[in-house]
Formats: sequence, C-alpha cells, structure tokens
Amino acid sequence: MADIKRGVHTSAVGSQYVEGSLYYYAPNKAAPILFGILFLISFVFHVRQTSRYKSWKITVMLPWCALTIGAGYILREVGAFKYNNVNIYIASMTIIYSVPPLYEMCNYQILSRLLYYVPYHSPLHPGRILTTLGGISAIVETFNGNGVSYWANIKVSPGKQRMGLAFLKASLVIQLVMLFGFVSLICWFHYNCHKKGPFPKPIKDVLITLYASSVLIGIRAIYRTVEYYSVTIFIYKPDMDPSSASPLIKYEAFFWVFEALLMLTNSVLWNVRHPMEHLPRDSRVYLSEDGVTEITGPGYEDLRFFVIAMVDPFDLIGLAMGKHIRKEFWKEEHGKSKGGDEESGGKEDAEKAAGAGGDGFGVGKEKVVISEEKDSSSRQVLDESRAGN
Repeated sequence: MADIKRGVHTSAVGSQYVEGSLYYYAPNKAAPILFGILFLISFVFHVRQTSRYKSWKITVMLPWCALTIGAGYILREVGAFKYNNVNIYIASMTIIYSVPPLYEMCNYQILSRLLYYVPYHSPLHPGRILTTLGGISAIVETFNGNGVSYWANIKVSPGKQRMGLAFLKASLVIQLVMLFGFVSLICWFHYNCHKKGPFPKPIKDVLITLYASSVLIGIRAIYRTVEYYSVTIFIYKPDMDPSSASPLIKYEAFFWVFEALLMLTNSVLWNVRHPMEHLPRDSRVYLSEDGVTEITGPGYEDLRFFVIAMVDPFDLIGLAMGKHIRKEFWKEEHGKSKGGDEESGGKEDAEKAAGAGGDGFGVGKEKVVISEEKDSSSRQVLDESRAGN
C-alpha cells in the first residue's frame, strides 16, 4: 500500500485527494459518530414500539435495520482513522449498503399487513407481497454483498473488481424496478380504496408513510446508480489520476446527504408514524366494508404450490386457464372479534382493551363479537371509543 500523505484538506467534507485513501479523501471523523448515535437512538425507540404493539413478527426489521446501519457507521468511524485499511472499509460499506434493501422489505411487510386488513381492495393475495418481492430482495442482497466485497478490494484482480461493480449495478437496477412495482401496487390499492371505499384516515396515514419511505429509498437508489455508472474501477489505484474521479466520489457530502441522512430520515419516519398504531397483529382480522367494524375471519388461502405462487403472484396462469378462484370470505357472516395475540388473536388482550376504554389497534369504533353455537350464531356489538385513533 502506498504511503499516505497527510495534508491540508479543503473542507470537513471536502474533495482533496489523499494518496492511499480508499475513500479518495480523508473521511470526516465527526459525522459517523453523530449518525451512529442517532441510528442507535432510533433503534431503541423501535424496540420499545415493537414491544408495546407486540408486533415482532411484523416490524422486527425496523429495529434490526437501525441497529445494523448504526454498527456500519461505527465501523466507518474506525475507518476514518484507518482509511487505508481494506478490511474495515469493506466491512463498513457492506453493512451500510445492505440496509436500504432491508428497509424495502420492511415496507413489503407493512403493505402486506395493510392488504390483509382491507382484503376486498387488495390487487393480489397479500402474502405474495412477501414471497415474491422478498425473494427478489434476497437476490439483491446477494449482489450487494458480493459486489462490495469484490469492487472495494484492491487486492483482487481488475477482472474481479469489474465483476463486483457489475453486481452493484445490477442490484441497484433491480432495486429501482422493484421499487417502481411496489409503488404501483400501493397506488393500485390506494385507487381502489378511494374509488370504492371505505377509506378511513388511519389507512390513509399508513399509505402516506409508505409513499414517503419509498421516495426516500428511491432517491438513495438513484444516487447510488448514478455513482456506480460514473466509475469504471475502484477509486484507489497506485497510478490513478485523481482528477478523473466522479464528483460523487470526490465530495463526501453526497454520501452524508443521499445515503446517511435519507436512511436516518426513513428510520425516524417509522418511529413517528409507526404502522402498528393502526393495523392489527392478527392477519385474519379485517376491516368490515362499513369502515368501522373489525372482524376476525378465516383469512386468505392460496392452494397453489409455493413456487408457483411466488413466481406468479397475480395467478395469471389461473386466469388464462379459467381456474382463478378468489374466495371473498369478507362477505361471509362468521368469525370472531379482533384479538390481541400476535398471530392468533388473544382473547385476553381483546377483553383488556375493551375494559380499558380501547387501547387497541385498528380503525374501527365498534368491536364485533360473533359467537358460533352449533348451526346458529349470535352477534354482540360492543360500542367503545378507540383512544388514539
């Protein structure tokens, strides 16, 4: 490795080239600490909120992402003092780059639960959001990890560096395509709610937050795509011409604005507008078409093979063959009241919420309890005020 020349730098996030630096410049030493602390604070709030709403199966990725990316910035702080250390650089960048696709997976989970909650407006089986888009996200993560490890490693051959850059470009393009498809699904669902109703305010709030989060992730992905398509080899080479580097590489400020700040904003956004304030934990609980009552029904079923359902989320094969069946269970008169258990709907929490004046979730102002006794059913309507909604 070439000797590092320590000189006067043009600014705290300046563009002056430092020989031997894997970053091109001498990295800022204060910003990684600041962002690391802020992400860890967001992590603590996410843990508290997820525990409060008992939604670990749904929103566990939110605290995980905040914790992971916080660790990435702590490593970047170490790298700021050892900016010619390949291992620290690769570790920090791999962690930081891997989190945005995971934030997308958080959004997939939230939209999926929203579609379960309003099934009659869902453009597809809610579970396919996770299986199909989640499967593609796994491919993106694989490209990301391998791409950074090859592209940022000056010890490997130029051919492997170019392969790593190709992986990164592919992952970013796939991310943008997936993001476009995901936002299209949100718009489709939004249109159905607006056109046909019901469309209560809590549902609007979750949709608005999903839009905002997708915009933040999308801007970051566009920034990274432009960055990687503007370079041909990893920035540090012993015989490189510093003036040939892209401005996105030269100026550290781009990184702090379009990577760190955008992802921090996304994490805090879900702290401030947590989705489980409005959505049920049990995927069988859905909002009645009156827009007020919450009912526990049989839930969605998809009898197709898992692989077929994953590859064909809209059941286009079934539509083409005339075998597409969509069971509209929400039109059936059976079920029971929304529960508080994470996936099975705990009766104890439901009674507690009713007795406490309504610290439950969802948008309904009435809770419907439907009890089945042999072939007859009786309905008991419990009027209650839902605090916080």
